[in-house]
Amino acid sequence: MNVSVETLPGLERKLTIAIEGEKFESEISVRLTQAKQKAKIPGFRAGKIPLKEVRRRYGPAIRAEVAGEMMQTGFFEAIQQEELNPAGTPKLDVVKMDPGTDLEFTAIFDVYPKVELGDFSSLEIRKPQAEIEETDMEEMVDKLRDQHTNYETVERASIEGDQVKVDFSGSLDGEKIESASGEGVVFSLGKGQMIKDFEEALVGVSALEEKSFDATFPEDYRAEELQKKTVQFEVKVLEVLEAKKPELNEDFFKKLGVEDGGQDKFMEELKNNMQKELDSSITNQTKQQVMDSLAEIHEFALPSDVVQREIQALKEQMLGQFQQPPGNSQKIDLPDDLFRDQAEKRVKVGLVVNEIISSREIKVEETDLEEKLAELASAYGEPEQVISWYKNNPDQMRGVEMGLLEDRVIDLILEEATIESVKAAYSEVLSGAALAPLKVDDKADEQVESQD
Repeated sequence: MNVSVETLPGLERKLTIAIEGEKFESEISVRLTQAKQKAKIPGFRAGKIPLKEVRRRYGPAIRAEVAGEMMQTGFFEAIQQEELNPAGTPKLDVVKMDPGTDLEFTAIFDVYPKVELGDFSSLEIRKPQAEIEETDMEEMVDKLRDQHTNYETVERASIEGDQVKVDFSGSLDGEKIESASGEGVVFSLGKGQMIKDFEEALVGVSALEEKSFDATFPEDYRAEELQKKTVQFEVKVLEVLEAKKPELNEDFFKKLGVEDGGQDKFMEELKNNMQKELDSSITNQTKQQVMDSLAEIHEFALPSDVVQREIQALKEQMLGQFQQPPGNSQKIDLPDDLFRDQAEKRVKVGLVVNEIISSREIKVEETDLEEKLAELASAYGEPEQVISWYKNNPDQMRGVEMGLLEDRVIDLILEEATIESVKAAYSEVLSGAALAPLKVDDKADEQVESQD
Protein backbone atom coordinates (compact mmCIF):
# COMPACT_ATOMS: atom_id res chain seq x y z
CA MET A 1 0.00 0.00 0.00
CA ASN A 2 1.39 3.38 -1.03
CA VAL A 3 0.43 6.50 0.90
CA SER A 4 1.14 10.18 0.24
CA VAL A 5 0.18 12.99 2.61
CA GLU A 6 -0.76 16.52 1.55
CA THR A 7 -1.17 19.34 4.06
CA LEU A 8 -4.16 21.51 3.21
CA PRO A 9 -5.04 24.86 4.85
CA GLY A 10 -5.55 24.77 8.61
CA LEU A 11 -5.87 21.31 10.11
CA GLU A 12 -7.04 19.61 6.94
CA ARG A 13 -5.01 16.72 5.53
CA LYS A 14 -5.37 14.77 2.29
CA LEU A 15 -4.17 11.22 1.95
CA THR A 16 -3.80 9.57 -1.44
CA ILE A 17 -3.79 5.80 -0.92
CA ALA A 18 -3.10 3.10 -3.50
CA ILE A 19 -3.85 -0.56 -2.76
CA GLU A 20 -2.20 -3.17 -5.00
CA GLY A 21 -4.44 -4.20 -7.87
CA GLU A 22 -3.59 -7.87 -7.36
CA LYS A 23 -4.90 -7.77 -3.80
CA PHE A 24 -8.00 -5.88 -4.92
CA GLU A 25 -8.80 -8.27 -7.79
CA SER A 26 -8.09 -11.31 -5.63
CA GLU A 27 -10.74 -10.30 -3.11
CA ILE A 28 -13.21 -9.57 -5.91
CA SER A 29 -12.63 -13.07 -7.30
CA VAL A 30 -13.32 -14.60 -3.89
CA ARG A 31 -16.59 -12.67 -3.63
CA LEU A 32 -17.63 -13.68 -7.15
CA THR A 33 -17.01 -17.35 -6.32
CA GLN A 34 -19.13 -16.98 -3.19
CA ALA A 35 -21.85 -15.29 -5.21
CA LYS A 36 -21.76 -18.10 -7.76
CA GLN A 37 -22.64 -20.64 -5.07
CA LYS A 38 -25.56 -18.60 -3.74
CA ALA A 39 -26.94 -16.90 -6.86
CA LYS A 40 -30.27 -17.95 -8.38
CA ILE A 41 -30.59 -17.11 -12.07
CA PRO A 42 -33.44 -18.48 -14.24
CA GLY A 43 -32.17 -21.11 -16.70
CA PHE A 44 -29.23 -22.18 -14.52
CA ARG A 45 -29.04 -24.77 -11.75
CA ALA A 46 -27.92 -23.54 -8.35
CA GLY A 47 -24.13 -23.65 -8.05
CA LYS A 48 -23.71 -24.33 -11.81
CA ILE A 49 -23.89 -20.75 -13.06
CA PRO A 50 -20.85 -19.85 -15.21
CA LEU A 51 -18.48 -17.45 -13.45
CA LYS A 52 -18.59 -15.24 -16.55
CA GLU A 53 -22.36 -14.80 -16.12
CA VAL A 54 -21.99 -14.07 -12.41
CA ARG A 55 -19.33 -11.46 -13.19
CA ARG A 56 -21.57 -9.88 -15.84
CA ARG A 57 -24.54 -9.63 -13.51
CA TYR A 58 -22.91 -8.90 -10.16
CA GLY A 59 -19.37 -7.76 -10.98
CA PRO A 60 -19.86 -3.96 -10.74
CA ALA A 61 -21.74 -4.17 -7.43
CA ILE A 62 -19.17 -6.57 -5.91
CA ARG A 63 -16.30 -4.37 -7.15
CA ALA A 64 -17.88 -1.32 -5.48
CA GLU A 65 -18.54 -3.30 -2.28
CA VAL A 66 -14.95 -4.56 -2.03
CA ALA A 67 -13.60 -1.11 -2.87
CA GLY A 68 -15.65 0.45 -0.04
CA GLU A 69 -14.41 -2.08 2.50
CA MET A 70 -10.76 -1.79 1.38
CA MET A 71 -10.96 2.00 1.48
CA GLN A 72 -12.11 1.87 5.11
CA THR A 73 -9.41 -0.59 6.24
CA GLY A 74 -6.80 1.11 4.04
CA PHE A 75 -7.54 4.48 5.61
CA PHE A 76 -7.03 3.18 9.17
CA GLU A 77 -3.80 1.44 8.17
CA ALA A 78 -2.59 4.63 6.49
CA ILE A 79 -3.20 6.93 9.48
CA GLN A 80 -1.34 4.46 11.71
CA GLN A 81 1.51 4.29 9.23
CA GLU A 82 1.73 8.10 8.97
CA GLU A 83 1.03 8.63 12.70
CA LEU A 84 -1.92 10.94 12.07
CA ASN A 85 -4.71 11.63 14.55
CA PRO A 86 -8.01 12.28 12.70
CA ALA A 87 -10.47 14.60 14.41
CA GLY A 88 -13.48 13.45 12.44
CA THR A 89 -14.88 11.13 9.80
CA PRO A 90 -12.85 11.26 6.56
CA LYS A 91 -14.34 12.13 3.18
CA LEU A 92 -13.35 9.18 0.96
CA ASP A 93 -13.37 9.50 -2.85
CA VAL A 94 -12.37 6.90 -5.44
CA VAL A 95 -9.70 7.98 -7.92
CA LYS A 96 -9.67 4.71 -9.87
CA MET A 97 -10.77 1.12 -9.35
CA ASP A 98 -10.75 -0.25 -12.90
CA PRO A 99 -9.70 -3.86 -13.63
CA GLY A 100 -5.95 -4.27 -14.04
CA THR A 101 -5.09 -1.14 -11.98
CA ASP A 102 -4.42 -0.36 -8.35
CA LEU A 103 -7.36 0.74 -6.22
CA GLU A 104 -6.61 4.39 -5.62
CA PHE A 105 -8.59 6.79 -3.45
CA THR A 106 -8.25 9.98 -1.42
CA ALA A 107 -9.21 10.72 2.18
CA ILE A 108 -9.68 14.30 3.38
CA PHE A 109 -10.06 14.98 7.11
CA ASP A 110 -9.08 17.28 9.97
CA VAL A 111 -6.39 16.33 12.45
CA TYR A 112 -6.22 17.40 16.06
CA PRO A 113 -4.03 20.48 16.58
CA LYS A 114 -0.76 20.51 18.44
CA VAL A 115 -1.47 22.39 21.67
CA GLU A 116 1.35 24.49 23.13
CA LEU A 117 0.49 25.08 26.76
CA GLY A 118 0.50 28.66 28.02
CA ASP A 119 2.06 30.11 31.16
CA PHE A 120 -0.27 29.25 34.05
CA SER A 121 1.61 31.60 36.39
CA SER A 122 0.18 34.51 34.37
CA LEU A 123 -3.36 33.61 35.41
CA GLU A 124 -5.13 35.67 38.07
CA ILE A 125 -7.98 33.84 39.78
CA ARG A 126 -10.41 35.46 42.22
CA LYS A 127 -11.57 32.99 44.85
CA PRO A 128 -14.57 33.99 47.00
CA GLN A 129 -14.40 33.44 50.74
CA ALA A 130 -17.31 33.60 53.18
CA GLU A 131 -18.36 32.55 56.65
CA ILE A 132 -21.84 31.36 57.55
CA GLU A 133 -23.27 33.89 60.01
CA GLU A 134 -26.23 33.53 62.36
CA THR A 135 -28.26 35.85 60.13
CA ASP A 136 -27.58 33.53 57.16
CA MET A 137 -28.93 30.59 59.12
CA GLU A 138 -31.98 32.56 60.23
CA GLU A 139 -32.72 33.50 56.61
CA MET A 140 -32.34 29.88 55.57
CA VAL A 141 -34.75 28.73 58.28
CA ASP A 142 -37.26 31.32 57.04
CA LYS A 143 -36.89 30.03 53.48
CA LEU A 144 -37.47 26.46 54.61
CA ARG A 145 -40.55 27.50 56.55
CA ASP A 146 -41.83 29.41 53.48
CA GLN A 147 -41.34 26.29 51.36
CA HIS A 148 -43.47 24.27 53.76
CA THR A 149 -46.12 26.92 54.31
CA ASN A 150 -49.77 25.80 54.24
CA TYR A 151 -52.73 28.07 53.48
CA GLU A 152 -55.98 28.06 55.45
CA THR A 153 -59.29 29.74 54.61
CA VAL A 154 -60.03 32.86 56.69
CA GLU A 155 -63.16 35.00 57.11
CA ARG A 156 -61.56 38.43 56.77
CA ALA A 157 -60.35 40.89 54.17
CA SER A 158 -57.18 39.92 52.32
CA ILE A 159 -53.78 41.36 53.16
CA GLU A 160 -50.42 41.13 51.42
CA GLY A 161 -49.00 37.62 51.80
CA ASP A 162 -52.42 35.96 51.63
CA GLN A 163 -53.56 33.80 48.77
CA VAL A 164 -56.82 34.55 46.98
CA LYS A 165 -58.89 32.26 44.76
CA VAL A 166 -60.77 34.16 42.09
CA ASP A 167 -62.80 34.01 38.89
CA PHE A 168 -62.00 36.96 36.63
CA SER A 169 -62.75 38.26 33.18
CA GLY A 170 -60.75 40.90 31.33
CA SER A 171 -62.08 43.00 28.46
CA LEU A 172 -60.67 45.65 26.16
CA ASP A 173 -63.01 48.12 24.49
CA GLY A 174 -65.93 45.93 25.49
CA GLU A 175 -64.54 42.70 24.03
CA LYS A 176 -63.59 39.83 26.31
CA ILE A 177 -59.93 38.77 26.27
CA GLU A 178 -59.64 35.02 26.79
CA SER A 179 -55.93 35.21 27.71
CA ALA A 180 -56.82 37.74 30.46
CA SER A 181 -59.62 35.65 31.99
CA GLY A 182 -59.72 32.61 34.26
CA GLU A 183 -61.70 30.54 36.73
CA GLY A 184 -60.59 29.25 40.13
CA VAL A 185 -57.20 30.93 39.82
CA VAL A 186 -55.14 30.93 43.04
CA PHE A 187 -52.20 33.31 43.59
CA SER A 188 -50.36 35.07 46.39
CA LEU A 189 -50.69 38.79 46.94
CA GLY A 190 -47.46 40.75 46.80
CA LYS A 191 -45.41 37.99 45.14
CA GLY A 192 -45.56 39.30 41.58
CA GLN A 193 -47.45 36.27 40.31
CA MET A 194 -49.96 38.56 38.57
CA ILE A 195 -49.45 42.05 37.14
CA LYS A 196 -48.97 44.76 39.77
CA ASP A 197 -52.27 46.63 39.28
CA PHE A 198 -54.24 43.37 39.47
CA GLU A 199 -52.63 42.28 42.75
CA GLU A 200 -52.93 45.69 44.38
CA ALA A 201 -56.64 45.89 43.51
CA LEU A 202 -57.29 42.63 45.38
CA VAL A 203 -55.73 43.67 48.68
CA GLY A 204 -58.58 44.26 51.14
CA VAL A 205 -61.21 42.05 49.48
CA SER A 206 -63.23 39.34 51.20
CA ALA A 207 -64.69 36.02 50.07
CA LEU A 208 -67.78 36.32 47.79
CA GLU A 209 -67.00 39.96 47.08
CA GLU A 210 -67.19 41.18 43.48
CA LYS A 211 -64.99 44.00 42.23
CA SER A 212 -64.42 45.91 38.99
CA PHE A 213 -61.21 47.79 38.22
CA ASP A 214 -58.76 48.74 35.48
CA ALA A 215 -55.26 47.27 35.31
CA THR A 216 -52.45 48.29 32.95
CA PHE A 217 -50.11 45.62 31.63
CA PRO A 218 -46.36 46.38 31.74
CA GLU A 219 -44.50 47.17 28.50
CA ASP A 220 -42.42 43.97 28.79
CA TYR A 221 -45.41 41.65 29.36
CA ARG A 222 -44.98 38.23 27.71
CA ALA A 223 -48.07 38.63 25.51
CA GLU A 224 -47.19 41.42 23.09
CA GLU A 225 -50.83 42.19 22.28
CA LEU A 226 -51.40 43.21 25.92
CA GLN A 227 -48.26 45.27 26.47
CA LYS A 228 -49.08 48.74 27.88
CA LYS A 229 -52.81 48.07 27.41
CA THR A 230 -55.32 49.03 30.12
CA VAL A 231 -57.81 46.21 30.61
CA GLN A 232 -61.14 46.32 32.47
CA PHE A 233 -61.47 43.43 34.94
CA GLU A 234 -64.51 41.91 36.61
CA VAL A 235 -63.44 39.77 39.56
CA LYS A 236 -65.32 37.51 41.96
CA VAL A 237 -63.40 36.49 45.07
CA LEU A 238 -64.09 32.85 45.92
CA GLU A 239 -61.76 32.43 48.90
CA VAL A 240 -59.14 34.19 51.01
CA LEU A 241 -56.39 32.00 52.44
CA GLU A 242 -53.92 32.90 55.15
CA ALA A 243 -50.33 31.65 55.17
CA LYS A 244 -49.54 29.31 58.06
CA LYS A 245 -45.81 28.81 58.46
CA PRO A 246 -44.77 25.64 60.29
CA GLU A 247 -43.42 25.96 63.81
CA LEU A 248 -39.87 24.89 64.60
CA ASN A 249 -40.87 21.63 66.24
CA GLU A 250 -40.21 17.91 65.98
CA ASP A 251 -42.69 17.42 63.13
CA PHE A 252 -40.99 20.10 61.06
CA PHE A 253 -37.51 18.71 61.78
CA LYS A 254 -38.61 15.19 60.77
CA LYS A 255 -39.98 16.53 57.48
CA LEU A 256 -36.47 17.74 56.74
CA GLY A 257 -34.82 14.46 57.68
CA VAL A 258 -33.78 15.12 61.29
CA GLU A 259 -35.36 12.34 63.34
CA ASP A 260 -33.69 12.94 66.72
CA GLY A 261 -31.82 15.68 68.53
CA GLY A 262 -34.38 18.45 68.36
CA GLN A 263 -33.60 22.01 67.31
CA ASP A 264 -29.89 21.82 68.16
CA LYS A 265 -29.40 18.84 65.85
CA PHE A 266 -31.54 20.48 63.17
CA MET A 267 -29.43 23.67 63.24
CA GLU A 268 -26.25 21.60 63.17
CA GLU A 269 -27.43 19.68 60.09
CA LEU A 270 -28.60 22.91 58.49
CA LYS A 271 -25.21 24.56 58.92
CA ASN A 272 -23.44 21.47 57.56
CA ASN A 273 -25.63 21.52 54.45
CA MET A 274 -25.13 25.25 54.00
CA GLN A 275 -21.37 24.77 54.29
CA LYS A 276 -21.45 22.05 51.62
CA GLU A 277 -23.43 24.35 49.35
CA LEU A 278 -20.99 27.18 50.01
CA ASP A 279 -17.94 25.00 49.34
CA SER A 280 -19.49 23.66 46.16
CA SER A 281 -20.30 27.16 44.93
CA ILE A 282 -16.76 28.37 45.61
CA THR A 283 -15.31 25.33 43.84
CA ASN A 284 -17.55 25.74 40.80
CA GLN A 285 -16.92 29.47 40.46
CA THR A 286 -13.18 28.98 40.80
CA LYS A 287 -13.21 26.14 38.27
CA GLN A 288 -15.19 28.24 35.80
CA GLN A 289 -12.63 31.04 36.07
CA VAL A 290 -9.79 28.60 35.42
CA MET A 291 -11.54 27.16 32.37
CA ASP A 292 -12.32 30.65 31.04
CA SER A 293 -8.69 31.66 31.57
CA LEU A 294 -7.42 28.58 29.72
CA ALA A 295 -9.54 29.61 26.74
CA GLU A 296 -8.14 33.15 26.85
CA ILE A 297 -4.41 32.30 26.96
CA HIS A 298 -4.47 29.63 24.26
CA GLU A 299 -4.97 30.20 20.57
CA PHE A 300 -4.90 27.47 17.93
CA ALA A 301 -6.97 26.18 15.03
CA LEU A 302 -9.92 24.00 15.96
CA PRO A 303 -11.03 20.88 14.04
CA SER A 304 -14.27 21.78 12.29
CA ASP A 305 -15.82 18.30 12.71
CA VAL A 306 -15.34 18.41 16.47
CA VAL A 307 -16.80 21.91 16.69
CA GLN A 308 -19.78 20.81 14.60
CA ARG A 309 -20.41 17.83 16.89
CA GLU A 310 -20.32 20.17 19.89
CA ILE A 311 -22.76 22.54 18.18
CA GLN A 312 -25.11 19.62 17.59
CA ALA A 313 -24.79 18.53 21.23
CA LEU A 314 -25.69 22.04 22.41
CA LYS A 315 -28.68 22.07 20.07
CA GLU A 316 -29.91 18.76 21.45
CA GLN A 317 -29.44 20.07 24.97
CA MET A 318 -31.56 23.14 24.24
CA LEU A 319 -34.22 21.06 22.50
CA GLY A 320 -34.25 18.80 25.56
CA GLN A 321 -35.07 21.83 27.70
CA PHE A 322 -37.98 22.50 25.35
CA GLN A 323 -38.98 18.83 25.76
CA GLN A 324 -38.18 18.09 22.13
CA PRO A 325 -37.03 14.51 21.44
CA PRO A 326 -33.35 14.04 20.44
CA GLY A 327 -32.77 14.06 16.71
CA ASN A 328 -35.66 16.47 16.08
CA SER A 329 -33.44 19.51 15.55
CA GLN A 330 -34.63 19.78 11.94
CA LYS A 331 -38.15 20.53 13.17
CA ILE A 332 -36.98 23.68 14.95
CA ASP A 333 -34.61 25.84 12.95
CA LEU A 334 -31.75 26.58 15.34
CA PRO A 335 -28.90 28.31 13.48
CA ASP A 336 -25.39 27.00 14.10
CA ASP A 337 -24.08 30.50 14.76
CA LEU A 338 -26.26 30.68 17.87
CA PHE A 339 -24.03 28.00 19.45
CA ARG A 340 -20.71 28.45 17.63
CA ASP A 341 -18.87 30.62 20.18
CA GLN A 342 -19.81 28.37 23.09
CA ALA A 343 -18.98 25.23 21.11
CA GLU A 344 -15.57 26.56 20.03
CA LYS A 345 -14.75 27.54 23.61
CA ARG A 346 -15.71 24.11 24.94
CA VAL A 347 -13.67 22.34 22.27
CA LYS A 348 -10.64 24.55 22.90
CA VAL A 349 -10.73 24.09 26.66
CA GLY A 350 -11.23 20.34 26.25
CA LEU A 351 -8.15 20.06 24.04
CA VAL A 352 -6.07 22.13 26.47
CA VAL A 353 -7.20 20.02 29.44
CA ASN A 354 -6.36 16.82 27.56
CA GLU A 355 -2.91 18.17 26.73
CA ILE A 356 -2.30 19.05 30.40
CA ILE A 357 -3.38 15.56 31.46
CA SER A 358 -1.08 13.99 28.89
CA SER A 359 1.99 16.22 29.25
CA ARG A 360 1.86 16.39 33.05
CA GLU A 361 1.06 12.66 33.26
CA ILE A 362 -1.94 13.21 35.50
CA LYS A 363 -3.62 9.98 36.56
CA VAL A 364 -6.48 8.81 38.73
CA GLU A 365 -5.80 5.98 41.14
CA GLU A 366 -8.32 3.24 41.88
CA THR A 367 -8.62 4.48 45.46
CA ASP A 368 -9.58 7.93 44.15
CA LEU A 369 -12.36 6.40 42.08
CA GLU A 370 -13.65 4.38 45.02
CA GLU A 371 -13.72 7.48 47.24
CA LYS A 372 -15.57 9.49 44.60
CA LEU A 373 -18.13 6.73 44.08
CA ALA A 374 -18.70 6.54 47.82
CA GLU A 375 -19.22 10.32 47.91
CA LEU A 376 -21.70 10.23 45.03
CA ALA A 377 -23.59 7.31 46.56
CA SER A 378 -23.76 8.80 50.07
CA ALA A 379 -26.75 10.95 49.11
CA TYR A 380 -28.88 7.86 48.43
CA GLY A 381 -30.63 5.42 50.73
CA GLU A 382 -28.86 2.33 49.37
CA PRO A 383 -25.34 3.48 48.43
CA GLU A 384 -24.12 -0.04 47.57
CA GLN A 385 -26.64 -0.29 44.74
CA VAL A 386 -25.64 3.14 43.42
CA ILE A 387 -21.95 2.17 43.39
CA SER A 388 -22.80 -1.09 41.63
CA TRP A 389 -24.82 0.83 39.02
CA TYR A 390 -21.86 3.09 38.25
CA LYS A 391 -19.45 0.19 37.98
CA ASN A 392 -21.75 -1.62 35.56
CA ASN A 393 -22.01 1.44 33.29
CA PRO A 394 -18.70 2.12 31.50
CA ASP A 395 -19.85 5.53 30.20
CA GLN A 396 -20.75 6.66 33.72
CA MET A 397 -17.41 5.43 35.07
CA ARG A 398 -15.55 7.31 32.32
CA GLY A 399 -17.50 10.42 33.29
CA VAL A 400 -16.50 10.03 36.95
CA GLU A 401 -12.86 9.46 35.99
CA MET A 402 -12.83 12.48 33.67
CA GLY A 403 -14.31 14.62 36.42
CA LEU A 404 -11.52 13.58 38.77
CA LEU A 405 -8.89 14.27 36.10
CA GLU A 406 -10.34 17.74 35.56
CA ASP A 407 -10.19 18.35 39.32
CA ARG A 408 -6.49 17.41 39.26
CA VAL A 409 -5.93 19.82 36.38
CA ILE A 410 -7.69 22.63 38.29
CA ASP A 411 -5.55 21.95 41.38
CA LEU A 412 -2.36 22.00 39.30
CA ILE A 413 -3.24 25.32 37.68
CA LEU A 414 -4.25 26.91 40.98
CA GLU A 415 -0.85 25.97 42.42
CA GLU A 416 0.84 28.00 39.67
CA ALA A 417 -1.65 30.86 39.26
CA THR A 418 -2.02 34.00 41.38
CA ILE A 419 -4.99 33.64 43.73
CA GLU A 420 -6.86 36.65 45.10
CA SER A 421 -9.19 35.95 48.01
CA VAL A 422 -12.45 37.90 47.77
CA LYS A 423 -14.27 38.25 51.08
CA ALA A 424 -18.03 38.24 50.69
CA ALA A 425 -21.28 37.36 52.39
CA TYR A 426 -22.69 33.84 52.16
CA SER A 427 -25.58 34.98 49.95
CA GLU A 428 -23.23 36.89 47.62
CA VAL A 429 -21.15 33.80 46.99
CA LEU A 430 -24.17 31.62 46.25
CA SER A 431 -25.69 34.20 43.90
CA GLY A 432 -22.41 34.86 42.11
CA ALA A 433 -22.45 38.52 43.14
CA ALA A 434 -19.14 38.13 44.98
CA LEU A 435 -17.28 37.84 41.68
CA ALA A 436 -19.49 40.17 39.65
CA PRO A 437 -17.58 42.82 37.66
CA LEU A 438 -17.01 45.97 39.65
CA LYS A 439 -19.11 49.01 38.75
CA VAL A 440 -17.35 52.25 37.78
CA ASP A 441 -18.12 53.83 41.15
CA ASP A 442 -16.82 50.77 43.00
CA LYS A 443 -13.57 50.86 41.01
CA ALA A 444 -13.15 54.54 41.87
CA ASP A 445 -13.73 53.80 45.56
CA GLU A 446 -11.11 51.04 45.42
CA GLN A 447 -8.57 53.37 43.87
CA VAL A 448 -9.23 56.00 46.56
CA GLU A 449 -8.85 53.40 49.30
CA SER A 450 -5.59 52.12 47.81
CA GLN A 451 -4.23 55.70 47.64
CA ASP A 452 -5.17 56.28 51.27
